[in-house]
Amino acid sequence: MRLGVVVPQTRPWQELSREFAWAEDVGYDVAYVYDHLTHPTAEGGWLADGWSILAAASATTSRIELGTLVASATLHSPVAMARLAATTDDISGGRFVLGLGAGSPRCAGADRDEHPSPGEMFRRLTDVVEGMLAVFDGATEWRGGTRSFGGLETTGLPPGARPPYLMLAAHGPKAIELMVRHADGWNTYGGPGSTTLDPEAYWVGVVEQAARVTETCERLGRDPGELRRSLLLGYGTVRPTASVEAFTDAAGRAQELGFDELVVYGPGGPGEQFRSDPAVHEAALAQLRG
Repeated sequence: MRLGVVVPQTRPWQELSREFAWAEDVGYDVAYVYDHLTHPTAEGGWLADGWSILAAASATTSRIELGTLVASATLHSPVAMARLAATTDDISGGRFVLGLGAGSPRCAGADRDEHPSPGEMFRRLTDVVEGMLAVFDGATEWRGGTRSFGGLETTGLPPGARPPYLMLAAHGPKAIELMVRHADGWNTYGGPGSTTLDPEAYWVGVVEQAARVTETCERLGRDPGELRRSLLLGYGTVRPTASVEAFTDAAGRAQELGFDELVVYGPGGPGEQFRSDPAVHEAALAQLRG
């Protein structure tokens, strides 16, 4: 099983650089950052630009994959998203994981005083995904329901490059279908409302989501086994970094449900909810790696 860690960019780069180096040294497969302008976990504090942090981390690491969890369709247009993703993948030497989702309405409000409905956010996500893939395919113009582009005179990728790995965050039926049609991988944290559930109810919900993904793959004629599945834990009541036992139990349970990747929050996360002992991570990874 792949193991990932979220490194929220709520501290100066001098501190974050040490956490990325630590994540690589202890054996994490991938390190993720936020793509937010504002977030309740960073209220009253600093939140750096995730794309800039990933570019810097690319220069200070050599093995670990680097990604967004998740890039925000609320904040970026199809062409801008394609350019950000392709540039980050190029800088990192092909180590970039484009985790992409609808984003947060809080960011739309903070950025431009807009307050989109869930339906509006899904339509924009659809356009960002399909328009971005059109850019990667070499389109110079494209038209969607909420976003379009025309007259693009530059290429979507550097010479000889392939599109970055695309992992879509999806929770409801429409988003899951979009993900199955277009993505290389799926990520979930359990979905809206899941963070207040007790642990057993939370896992029941994850089981139902995973079954929906499998059913959607079969209905659309896609092999469910070719879709990488990623589970983010720690935002709700399931706290895998509370102890080594909690970490290894969560990894085992996720693997039993068909997940290929477990993602947890790094030890330097904002707020007591996300902070943890680095020794727990180190011992759990050593145990899981055998």
